[in-house]
Amino acid sequence: MIRFVCRLPLAPIAALLLAALAGCAPQARALDSEERSFEGQSYRVVSIDLRREPLTLHWRAPEDGEPFGDIDSLRLWGEKHGRRLLFAANAGIYDAAYRPLGLYVEDGKALVPLNLAHGNPASGNFSLLPNGVFAIYPDGRAEVETSAAFKAQGRKPQWATQSGPMLVIDGQINPAFVHDSDSLKWRSGVCARTPHEVVFAVSEGPVNFHTFARLFRDELGCRDALFLDGTISQFYLDGEGYAGAPAFMVKPYAGIFAVFERE
Repeated sequence: MIRFVCRLPLAPIAALLLAALAGCAPQARALDSEERSFEGQSYRVVSIDLRREPLTLHWRAPEDGEPFGDIDSLRLWGEKHGRRLLFAANAGIYDAAYRPLGLYVEDGKALVPLNLAHGNPASGNFSLLPNGVFAIYPDGRAEVETSAAFKAQGRKPQWATQSGPMLVIDGQINPAFVHDSDSLKWRSGVCARTPHEVVFAVSEGPVNFHTFARLFRDELGCRDALFLDGTISQFYLDGEGYAGAPAFMVKPYAGIFAVFERE
């Protein structure tokens, strides 16, 4: 009896095995949420790959111009329009009339201009200089920089919010911060770890500015980071609920970051 044996070259077999293994390997998530511990405090950290998930800003409902005010209102608006909210966070500091205190750009439209007024630091965190701008540009790249640097560049963002103070500036902690300050609050912030990776963090308990800045620089690897707000800051995560400040401390927001599920 004659036996015919089919022998495949080893190289194609190896290629097939590698492809199969690659298919089984866990893929990096476009939106990743995790609890992180740093110097005895817990934080919720959310990383977003802008190449795979669009990050947008929302202040007022387009139908009637009424402010959303809170994350739940934005979530319900999304549901009404067939859009599932995956992530949301308050976008920055605002004034007594619930308007963004500084630059606010929504889908290419500057609704509030850049604010370079040098106020009294005692009047609020926005005046604790330098403050800064978080911006996403039409090419999909994100940056955090001081307000002065943003103005000097003269580029027009697709989405932007101005807040303050800057937490980390070119790898250095804001020199206005005191290491052992007893000013402890829930705090939220944001950085662009790379041009396409945005990282948000909110504390699960009160911390001072210096500790919060070190979280971004030393734990999260951010060279530039911006404070968003304190005391009232919360994150919403689909399937997980809220993280950050207790619900009874939360007040209306003027501007909300959001990631909606792709249609």
